[in-house]
Amino acid sequence: QVQLVESGGGLVQAGGSLRLSCAASGGTFSNYAMGWFRQAPGKERQFVAAVNWSGGRTYYADSVKGRFTISRDNAKNTVFLQMNSLKPEDTAVYYCAAGREATNTNGYDYWGQGTQVTVSS
Repeated sequence: QVQLVESGGGLVQAGGSLRLSCAASGGTFSNYAMGWFRQAPGKERQFVAAVNWSGGRTYYADSVKGRFTISRDNAKNTVFLQMNSLKPEDTAVYYCAAGREATNTNGYDYWGQGTQVTVSS
């Protein structure tokens, strides 16, 4: 059983940056692909970014490509999401998740509790 705890959310002005972290415990971190998802009020959860087990391959939603960067540190059991040039439409609760395949957005088995990101205009 993998436990995931996100941190780093907050309130930022449009154009600003935030760095989210997700610390994993209870499993072999490098066995898992890691993903970030988000859910805005009244909307369905959407895929944001994912990274394979080694960190060598990354994947992004079109809406964040070029602005967000996902990375991982397997020695520290942590995955990061660097978010630059933030827009009000990025406002959401951000969740990290662990799964077997980075590109299988329906195959993430473990989820964190989420961290709120609010971007003011």
